[in-house]
Amino acid sequence: MVEQRIVDVGEVRLACRMWGAPDAPPLMLLHAMGENAADWEAVAPAFARSRRVYALDLRGHGRSDWPGDYSLELMQADVLGFLDALALGSVDLIGHSMGGVVAYLLAQDCPQRVTRLVLEDVPVPRPRERTTPTRPDGALTFDWEMVPAVRRQIDTPDPRWLQRLSRISAKTLVIAGGPHSHVSQDGVAELARRIPGARAVTIAVGHLIHHAAPEAFTETVSAFLEEHVRPAVRS
Repeated sequence: MVEQRIVDVGEVRLACRMWGAPDAPPLMLLHAMGENAADWEAVAPAFARSRRVYALDLRGHGRSDWPGDYSLELMQADVLGFLDALALGSVDLIGHSMGGVVAYLLAQDCPQRVTRLVLEDVPVPRPRERTTPTRPDGALTFDWEMVPAVRRQIDTPDPRWLQRLSRISAKTLVIAGGPHSHVSQDGVAELARRIPGARAVTIAVGHLIHHAAPEAFTETVSAFLEEHVRPAVRS
């Protein structure tokens, strides 16, 4: 059964959906731009068989606050504030697309807080051709002001983000969406090469891997997470 909660992390309040036993190892899920915690509903119950799953609405998305001030670094700080508010020392972390950028920024800057890292079709932080997004018609489930602010950072990333990928110490799995994804697959491969010891896997269903192939996604990720679980020490 899914639980819902609002957590005050200081500057903003973040909405969270939770699955699984409260005392199970924590797994955090970070969604793509324009999505929210509900985006993970097809895969979260499978992870919750062995994990306490936390899926956030990042700032400017869903039921979290829409403060009008947006950057990937602010989202990273929000996630860290959430971990602190719930006294979660370290977590396994899955990030999709934009959420994956937030995830690797956190793993770079706070390596002690991320045990295992899964990056789902995440762009490498290199400059790319800028485009001007068009606002969809009608009501949105996210703040449109967030889109150009974050897109500017993804189109022209801070050069330090690329350099600091080598600082990531978490066990890392990079999942590529294959040729049907709009994200450069050469870039996804480079992302994996730059993270020490990272493993790269392709599930060739396009950018929305956990939607298009939820069983393959959960099986691949669960095998990776369980492989790196340390057995309990018995006296």
